[in-house]
Amino acid sequence: MTIRSDSRHLYLLVVDKLKQDIENKVYKEKEKLPSEFELSRRLGVSRATLREALRVLEEENIVVRRHGVGTFVNSKPVFSSGIEQLNSVTEMISQAGMKPGTVFLTSTIETPSEEELIKFNNKEISEVLHFERVRTANDLPVVYCIDKIPTTIVEDYQSYKNESLLKLLEKEAGRYISYAVTHIEPVGYHDKISPILECEPETALLVLKQMHYDQNDEPILYSLNYFRADKFSFHVLRKRP
Repeated sequence: MTIRSDSRHLYLLVVDKLKQDIENKVYKEKEKLPSEFELSRRLGVSRATLREALRVLEEENIVVRRHGVGTFVNSKPVFSSGIEQLNSVTEMISQAGMKPGTVFLTSTIETPSEEELIKFNNKEISEVLHFERVRTANDLPVVYCIDKIPTTIVEDYQSYKNESLLKLLEKEAGRYISYAVTHIEPVGYHDKISPILECEPETALLVLKQMHYDQNDEPILYSLNYFRADKFSFHVLRKRP
C-alpha cells in the first residue's frame, strides 16, 4: 500500500505509517523491520525518503538501527514519571505493578572531594558514606544507583540495603527529603554499568544527577542514578508564565 495521496512531506507520511504499523503490532517490540529495499517497495517511496523517516523514528527512540544488522522496533518504557514528582525508584517500580528489589554492591567511607564539599555546602564534612546498588523490577536490573551521604547524617549503612533511601532517611535519621535539584544527561553504552543492567549494546542510559534537600533546605543526599532508557521515560509539565 502506497502513501502518496497526502500533501505533507513524504517522509512524514512514512513516519506516521510506520508508527501506526508498530502500534497495531504489524511490527512488534524488538522485531527487525524489513530491509530498506523491501520496506521502500511496500510503501512506494524512495530509499532516501525511507531513510529520512527512519532517522526521525530513531530520534524519537521508536526504532534503533544497528550498523550492518538492520533496524529494530524499540521496547516501550515500562516506567514513566513526571520529572517534577520526586518519587523514589521503589515507588516508580511499585506503581508499575512490579516487585522492587535491591542488589547491594559496595559501601565505603570516603573523604569528600572539593566538589562534593561544594555540593553539600559544608566545608566541615570530613567523611561521606558512598554506596552502590542495583535496583530491580521483578528481578530484572533496571537502575544503577550511586549515593553519597555525609556520615554526620548516616553512619551505619546496613539498614539502607533493601529499602527506599527517602523513607529510611526519614525513619532512621529524622530527615525528610522535600525536594531535589536534578540534572538529566543521556549516555550511551557504559563499560561498567551497562553489562550489570543487562543492556543491549545500543541501549542508552539516562543519568539523573540529584542533590536532595531536607525540610530545612539542607543538602543531605547526592545521587547518580543510571536508568535504562528502554525501561524508563520522564516527562515534565511546562506552563507559560
